[in-house]
Amino acid sequence: MVPDDLRYSREHEWVRTERDIAIIGITEYAQSELGDIVFVDLPKVGTNVSATNPVATIEAVKAVSDFYTPVSGEIVEINELINEEPSIINRDPYGDGWIVIVKMNKTEELDELLSPEEYKNLIGE
Repeated sequence: MVPDDLRYSREHEWVRTERDIAIIGITEYAQSELGDIVFVDLPKVGTNVSATNPVATIEAVKAVSDFYTPVSGEIVEINELINEEPSIINRDPYGDGWIVIVKMNKTEELDELLSPEEYKNLIGE
């Protein structure tokens, strides 16, 4: 499933924007490739991030993977629910399983992200 109202990175993150705020998580495809997620090492609120740099680590039964933010800015919120229930990412990657919220300082970076159609082509859907 690839929602039509999001933008996507080649590293399998999704971005939902509201003005200069970006809500970011991993895609359905990414969570299915990882398997059951058991722990997420979340960044701290207030951390400045740069696009395509890793900001968190996702540990799953099958693998450990870096989580990249596809946009630059400041992390203004993390999904605290993930600390208690990391498997929420498996169950609801586009909803309650979001990972961070970033106040973007370079909104033009959104132009570099994939459209839903381009992402579907990337994952062979």
